[in-house]
Amino acid sequence: GPARQEGLPGKRACQARGEDLSQHTTAWAGIRSAIVASRDVRGGVRGTLLSAAIVVGVFASALLCAGPVGAQEPAAVAAPQPQAQPQPRLEPPAADPRYSAVPAAAAAAVAAVPVKLEALLTSDGQRIDKGLIWRVFQDLDSKQGHAKLVGTYREASPQVPLKPGDYAINAAYGRAHLTKRITVKAGAAALAERFVLNAGGLLLKAVVGGAPAPATTVSYNILSEDRDQLGNRNVVMQGARPGLIIRLNAGIYQIVSTYGDANATVRADVTVEAGKLTEATIAHAAARVTLKLVQREGGEALAGTQWSIQTAQGEVVKESLGALPTHTLAPGSYVAIAKAGGRSFRRDFIVQGGDVVQVEVLRE
Repeated sequence: GPARQEGLPGKRACQARGEDLSQHTTAWAGIRSAIVASRDVRGGVRGTLLSAAIVVGVFASALLCAGPVGAQEPAAVAAPQPQAQPQPRLEPPAADPRYSAVPAAAAAAVAAVPVKLEALLTSDGQRIDKGLIWRVFQDLDSKQGHAKLVGTYREASPQVPLKPGDYAINAAYGRAHLTKRITVKAGAAALAERFVLNAGGLLLKAVVGGAPAPATTVSYNILSEDRDQLGNRNVVMQGARPGLIIRLNAGIYQIVSTYGDANATVRADVTVEAGKLTEATIAHAAARVTLKLVQREGGEALAGTQWSIQTAQGEVVKESLGALPTHTLAPGSYVAIAKAGGRSFRRDFIVQGGDVVQVEVLRE
């Protein structure tokens, strides 16, 4: 009956697959008819045929629901759903222990070392408190002598931070100076460098005819004992004026004092002592000479005249241009040569110290 029919395995399989059962209606109807007929006919051949019909019907229904022989029921698989692709996460690179931190030894190697500088006039003298200029050079190529200026300091006693390396430090006090080479080592503590300049002062004065010379009329060149390849003294200072204290390293110097604009010069050697002030007074003997080209004695000076003053040996002392040039000459004999209108005119003259003269040259 219906209860037994619902329990058939073939039908349950068809229902599980969701197939249409209409095609099995005929088979099931045949089975039911066979069952009814079996109620009337008992035994014999009919019973056997009935039993066979029932078996065939059940088997046919099972085959229809089961599908082809050897086929397996497909497993229920859900349709794949698209999934969002995960975005790659950017992570910072892992720190390399070899480079992530500067080793303590390497940091010490590049750290600047404070270097304290001070200068003294003499080894047992007082410290110089002003007027100093410090220049620090780093040796870049000791073989070729290349150096780089890394700092200039005008404090009396600066503290200079220097990285490990070789340096040349120059301390200048006026014209006195001293250069020292130092080596700053990695990891060193604060350093102190003392410069003993052995410097002294020189005060120059000038007199003419026993009276002080005006400061604007006298100038000095100071030469050291050192000489160049040609045997000439090295110039320490040019154009110095009287009344100024000049700071120099201790030693012997030659002073070339020039009074006026020509050849009134005096040379003198002076010694500068460390820690002391040396005063030197230079006396000049000179004459003031005014040149004049005239048509007649006592006449007016002719403009546009070219002048040349020469010694008796023909050495040119001074050249100028004008109607009335005035020059300061050392005592001696000279020749005045005037050029005008394409012609030359000359006159010899002699001057003494303290003279103030006018030299007239006649245009004949």
